[in-house]
Amino acid sequence: MSSNPEVEAEGAGALLNGKSVANGTEQSTYATPQSASRAPSVTSFKSTSSHIQADATPATTASPFGPLKTPLGHALPSCKPLAAAQLTADQATKYADVLAAVSAWKTIPTTSAKNAPSGPITDLERMWLTRECILRYLRATKWNTAQCLQRLQSTLTWRREYDVESFTPQHVSPENETGKQVILGFDNDARPCLYLNPGKQNTKKSERQIQHLVFMLDRVIDMMGPGQETTALLINFKSTSSGSNPSVGQGRQVLGILQGHYPERLGRALISELPWYVTTFFKFISPFIDPVTKEKMKFNEPLEKHVPASQLWDQYGGALNFEYDHATYWPALCEMCAQRRVAYQERWEKAGKRIGEHEAYLRGGKQPSVEGITGPGTE
Repeated sequence: MSSNPEVEAEGAGALLNGKSVANGTEQSTYATPQSASRAPSVTSFKSTSSHIQADATPATTASPFGPLKTPLGHALPSCKPLAAAQLTADQATKYADVLAAVSAWKTIPTTSAKNAPSGPITDLERMWLTRECILRYLRATKWNTAQCLQRLQSTLTWRREYDVESFTPQHVSPENETGKQVILGFDNDARPCLYLNPGKQNTKKSERQIQHLVFMLDRVIDMMGPGQETTALLINFKSTSSGSNPSVGQGRQVLGILQGHYPERLGRALISELPWYVTTFFKFISPFIDPVTKEKMKFNEPLEKHVPASQLWDQYGGALNFEYDHATYWPALCEMCAQRRVAYQERWEKAGKRIGEHEAYLRGGKQPSVEGITGPGTE
């Protein structure tokens, strides 16, 4: 793999009621965001909505009386994630070395500033350090263990400093009122599809636009099924104007986030209907796009070649009759993702709260937990 992490660069241009637990005290996750100079509170995934069932999902087919207005919950049974490559003996040793090192972490810097204070590592941060997460960072650093450890800690610090857990559905909801980003359906390899529609830009350039992108990236990760680690981006520049596209500076900021903190997350990017000024924008950011990522970018290809027709939005050439209605779609998406995070966390806690847990197990797959493989009391 490349020395740089996967850069979902193509996204740069397109671009519940829970409780949080901090120092043993429950707080609303909808509180005012904390200052970036201190660590954010640790958001628990557990919903307090008694009517929510852990595996409940909205309807997955369009009603005979009208279009579908909620997300699809699952890929077609015939669509399976690509099998993960087996580790070599050397890779297995390097993974074990990194796992041992991160398992010993007791604190994490609260900001990226030099000599920044540190705070205790939280349960959510430990849960984030899955086996597949560590392997993604190892691949992104060409199996350099020292760089991998630095990058893992850097992302945890960034999530604290950027206060990612404060990006609630209510906070970013205004950014998505026109459906400029939609998570809908799954591709041929069971990747959740994230549609980026820059022509539906409805807000002026601001930090909240970047926060919205981060929020949606985390939600598309929530939608991944067992064995899936990547997403498919479907980007259509129809009806865009030069003013609706980000500046080069904003584009580079997005690239920095994607490059540094979401490595190995891009499965494919399907890009269509590029006007000349978007082509120019891509030329400006092209030097920052990893060569491996460039190979995953497909321009003006028939989307039905990559996404089953029944799961491809009819506006994009598919057979799925879908209409974006923010009042219906947004709460349905956020509730579906919250339910999945609840189940994910409950499985992690049930299996012993281990760093290095298997994501397939946490997502409800047939993969046993680490404890189920190694036995109690061992790693």
